[in-house]
Amino acid sequence: MKRKFLLNLVLLLFLNLLIKPFWVLGIDRTVQNVVGDESYGFYFALFNFSLILNILLDVGITSFNNRNIAQHNFLLSKHFSNLIGLKFLLALGYAAVSLIVAAIIGYSKIQVQLLLLLIFNQFLVSFILYLRSNISGLHLFRTDSLISVLDRTLMIAICSVMLFNNSLREHFTITWFIYAQTASYLITALITFSIVLHKSGSIRIKFNPAFYLVFLRKSYPYAVLILLMALYNRVDSVMLERMLPGTRGHEQAGIYAQAFRLLDAISMVGVLFSGLLLPIFSRMIKQGEPVGPMVKLSYTLLIVPAVIIAVTSLYYDQEIMSALYKSNTAYSSNILGILMIGFVGIATTYIFGTLLTANGSLKYLNLMAFTGMILNVTLNILLIPKLEAYGSAYASLATQLFTGAVQLIMALYIFKLKPGIKYIMQLVIFIGTVILLAHITQSMERWLFGYLLTVAGSVLAAFLLKLIGIKDLLKIVLYK
Repeated sequence: MKRKFLLNLVLLLFLNLLIKPFWVLGIDRTVQNVVGDESYGFYFALFNFSLILNILLDVGITSFNNRNIAQHNFLLSKHFSNLIGLKFLLALGYAAVSLIVAAIIGYSKIQVQLLLLLIFNQFLVSFILYLRSNISGLHLFRTDSLISVLDRTLMIAICSVMLFNNSLREHFTITWFIYAQTASYLITALITFSIVLHKSGSIRIKFNPAFYLVFLRKSYPYAVLILLMALYNRVDSVMLERMLPGTRGHEQAGIYAQAFRLLDAISMVGVLFSGLLLPIFSRMIKQGEPVGPMVKLSYTLLIVPAVIIAVTSLYYDQEIMSALYKSNTAYSSNILGILMIGFVGIATTYIFGTLLTANGSLKYLNLMAFTGMILNVTLNILLIPKLEAYGSAYASLATQLFTGAVQLIMALYIFKLKPGIKYIMQLVIFIGTVILLAHITQSMERWLFGYLLTVAGSVLAAFLLKLIGIKDLLKIVLYK
């Protein structure tokens, strides 16, 4: 199982590191530079609003289905036929609730028009993720890896034509950006649907209320968890845009988006780990296999880059942001350092939260997520009026570290995992080494050389400390 996990992780990371960094740094960043912080912040707040309520499109179906299909492959055809109909019904409910909430919080006519496009996009995203849960549940990881980058690849192609053609670039608007997303998601959904249809053999769309009630009764804890986590991960920009007066809210949301974009991009690595680990953990738990070695391997492979990214982002924040953006970089660079420290908590969540989800420990996870949501919203309410975007960054940092630590403690207790003093000391020494390297290289005249030297030295330190062993990795690749 280790070998299968590692080989597919390498493929998944290769494809995503090939495509998604170009999307984030080449396309999404360029869009913000072209349309400006205020216009992009206007879109960013609406996008996160649509993303928070996105759980109404899924109500936990994707996570539950991934775990269920991984354990019971023969249910694919039955569930596929029934859940397609349910997904369309949920889409209508999601659209209705989103528009009602938008009216309550006072969105303007222009905001509602853009929101309608984003609502449709969120439906397509949710539909793709549901379809992919069937593919990964069958352990068809290579197929899922290719699909995971298809939508971004299409967006890059479409947006490149608009952004790097001078005549089109002059007229480019944020609405064009949303249309490009719609076209890409639609094509990806059709291709993914055809793959799942082929694997299931046939489909007859059914509207079966009795099946829906049984399924939703099992999946709603997943829905509650995803909603609460979406709130404490995405509500920051929505609260910034709503709580600050006039266009100040749009601008602050745009500045926050500059730094959050990089956090969101690097968090995709954690999402990839989680997507691979959920069906693997689920099957291992069902078969009574010890999960300790897999947990240690996956956590080490994620926490090592998480620490390197957090520390280097803190020490080289100004240089990174000045290289990427045209305006407000002195402001957003400080926000970057704060947010990236929180990535250590996010990385912890993606490993131990996934393990707890695979185990069905939803009661404890929901209690943790509810506490995290209350903490995040409360801190935003207290800090935004005084610190604006900085306030949201500090709220995010506190929440991510808190929720990550709680999930780590829960997993250690429930699974009786013992990391050992040696492993803990290896991590502590590694963190200290990365900080020391960043502190020494920060004074170099060419910052990029210093940054790369810190990264290279940190990776070498991980091997020297035997956090990552070449022999162990080769053993996993060459043998089962």
